[in-house]
Amino acid sequence: MTQSLKKDYEDRIFPELIKEHNYKNIHEVPKLVKIIINRGVGEAAQNNKAIDRSIEEFAYITGQKPIITKTKKSIAGFKIRENIPIGLKVTLRREKMYNFLNKLINLSLPRIRDFRGISNKQFDGRGNYNIGLKEQIIFPEINYEQIDKIRGMNITIVTTAKNDQEGLALLKKFGMPFK
Repeated sequence: MTQSLKKDYEDRIFPELIKEHNYKNIHEVPKLVKIIINRGVGEAAQNNKAIDRSIEEFAYITGQKPIITKTKKSIAGFKIRENIPIGLKVTLRREKMYNFLNKLINLSLPRIRDFRGISNKQFDGRGNYNIGLKEQIIFPEINYEQIDKIRGMNITIVTTAKNDQEGLALLKKFGMPFK
């Protein structure tokens, strides 16, 4: 796409949604709020390099340094002590959010092996969509030779849609490749 998704939303998607769903007020029209990307790095309790490598990967993928999430309490069965780094989280808003969504839809998702589209059953009941990715190598910024282990991540797309049908309509207009 030559223009950004934000401009596309304002020029094309917004009027189409008003026309299709007969919204009376422009504030009823669903829009993107934020995209949250997170990863649990359970092996970080024994291996500090795992969390450092994941921080680098998230910075390459999102263009933003992630927040390190830490354990709240000790669990002896998992060999985890309190206040140890165990995961990463990045929240994207505004222009970075639209750039990431554009990259996800047009570059990364088609690079998944045997890709036939993503499921439309991953909505949470309030119009927000969740994607679980099994490997980070689908992103073009990740150099395949430099990764030490294949790790997945969860992506949550938060919208202002009231229900799943409105969220699905919004993401379809953005070009999300559903089955």
